Amino acid sequence: MVRRALFTSPVHRRLAPLIAASFTGGIALWVPVEKLFLAELGFTPKTIGIMAAAYAAVVPILEVPSGILADRWSRRGVLLIGNAGAFLSVLVGGLSTNVATYLVAALILGVYFAMQSGTFDAIVYDTVLEETGDSQGFESTLGRLRMIESGSLVLGALGGGALAAATAPRVTYFLTLPFLLVSTACLLAFREPRLHQAGEARSLRHHVTVTFGVIRRDRRLLPVVALLVLTSILTQAVFEFGPLWLIDAKAGAGAFGPAWAALMASLGFGGALAGRLRPDSSRAMLVFGAVLVGSAAALLLGSHVVVVTLAQVVAVVMSVVVGIHLTKALHDAVPSDVRSGVASGIGAATWATFLPFALGFGAVSEHWGIHAAGWLLVAVTVAIAGLLSFTRRDAPATFTTVPARDGAILTFDVEPRHATAQSVPAAAAA
Repeated sequence: MVRRALFTSPVHRRLAPLIAASFTGGIALWVPVEKLFLAELGFTPKTIGIMAAAYAAVVPILEVPSGILADRWSRRGVLLIGNAGAFLSVLVGGLSTNVATYLVAALILGVYFAMQSGTFDAIVYDTVLEETGDSQGFESTLGRLRMIESGSLVLGALGGGALAAATAPRVTYFLTLPFLLVSTACLLAFREPRLHQAGEARSLRHHVTVTFGVIRRDRRLLPVVALLVLTSILTQAVFEFGPLWLIDAKAGAGAFGPAWAALMASLGFGGALAGRLRPDSSRAMLVFGAVLVGSAAALLLGSHVVVVTLAQVVAVVMSVVVGIHLTKALHDAVPSDVRSGVASGIGAATWATFLPFALGFGAVSEHWGIHAAGWLLVAVTVAIAGLLSFTRRDAPATFTTVPARDGAILTFDVEPRHATAQSVPAAAAA
């Protein structure tokens, strides 16, 4: 009875262990005070940029192989490998005494990012598809998951800030480890969907060819991919460099916890709005673009903690809403048995782009200050605003393909309130 009260639909009940894993894994007590800890170890804005670029270099190398592994083996298994990487990274980070050893922790963290990226959203999408027969509930389901993730990150931010103030930033690393162990146990209890294993077996070479050919075959997906890359870069940049605005404002240690909590809450707020606010009309595109550019522009002149935090929150909320909408558009057009690989490929492109961006942001911030570096965020938001309009005019087809057990492809029309299935030859779909 309690289970049914908490998880009101079959999809939610099926996802309950994954939700619990996401929640406990998101309680990262060390994250809100990481920049303070880095300062103690001797990091500067430039070396922080180098650190961000270091794990951004690792992720693209592992991302596509991890996505293909998830499609061919087990998506839950890949998430478990990611959790192991996160545990080792936090342990090494807590034991670090200088810049070099912390860079090792950052490189290991790249394993976690690579295993999570693409795989998590694909497993949620296929669960919705397997339980309901269409993808209509994906945006709201993923939005709710983002809200739950946000709640855990907020708890971690507030708890980490208070814990660091009472003890030391290093302590937050070690007290994060038990939460990662609980998250791993929850993942082991999750029954993953098997749609990606329902089709005919492919050789590894053929699988790689199909994975990389998906975007090439439908050029209308290119602006969708570009927007997913840009919105991810914007969010990552705010999370990675946002606290530098607080350091520039000479905020005390007590301000970092609430500011980080506000940023984490923005993920949940964006998730809550994802099913309600959709950038799928010309007017909506204009509003979304204007708000994004305005939030980035506020960081150029703002110096008060509240002002810069609010601007960062707005930027993240808009990025999450756009990102969830576009993630559904991508998955609707991608077969289930290469879904993780395609999504991971986009993640790899994101990290490959973020690498020079992080280096440039760190260098500009080092030489001319954090407000000058804010122009890079403005450039990203202007590019997003422009692409949003283009994507509306050249939107990809709204259909979902999943492999059938007989080797055919089932095509689900996902127009509102109905879903039909038709069989087409697998060779034609490829």
